[in-house]
Amino acid sequence: MTRFDLPENQMFAVDDVILRLDPSNLPFEDAHREAIAAHWLLEKAAQPALFNGRLLMFSELRLEGRVLEGRCHLADYATLLYWRSIRPHPDVVHCFAHPALVSTDGALVAARMGAHTANAGAVYFAAGSFEQDDLRDGRIDHVANMEREVMEETGLDLTRLTHELDYQVLAMVTGTVIFRRYRLAMTADEAARVIEAHVAADPEPEIEGPVILGDAKAAPDGLLPHMQAFRYWHFANPMRL
Repeated sequence: MTRFDLPENQMFAVDDVILRLDPSNLPFEDAHREAIAAHWLLEKAAQPALFNGRLLMFSELRLEGRVLEGRCHLADYATLLYWRSIRPHPDVVHCFAHPALVSTDGALVAARMGAHTANAGAVYFAAGSFEQDDLRDGRIDHVANMEREVMEETGLDLTRLTHELDYQVLAMVTGTVIFRRYRLAMTADEAARVIEAHVAADPEPEIEGPVILGDAKAAPDGLLPHMQAFRYWHFANPMRL
């Protein structure tokens, strides 16, 4: 068994997600400090607005029955960007949660990242890396992470929405994604207008605006591979509510 013992490139369901903090340094970060620092200078020169904050990266992910379990460590954002430039690596992976917003007319409501971000132009669900503020008694509160990110980026309140009980997980070279579908009480066009108004009122918006995925046909520019995979799965598997 490897430290990342998950089915690859296929969606699989889990009933729960348990991601625990290991307070020790991330071994990958310790082993590559000089390379991480040099790479950060390049990233910062290309995107001056980047901030080298702290986030959580994983030295282990595994399935225990229908539960996704993981071990994470606090690391610099610079470490994540360096890992992205060399991935995959056997000692570390990025894992993050994606709240999939589903409109009453069945579309997926995603967002395009702003030009000042590290993922400029990329299209995915409103989301962000797990951070120290997401920890509760040594465990990541992945639901609180999703609620915060969606509110900050779109102005929508996940706590008011119904959702599926289980999660879909997708492990790829680009990272491991935890999806959960949430049902919006509005059409895709109505959701887009809410998001557009939120972006217009935000002095420093993270996203450029909403992107509606109405079917599994032609993909918009910037749609990331894990989003493409989830889009195909979503339209083949109607939401269960």
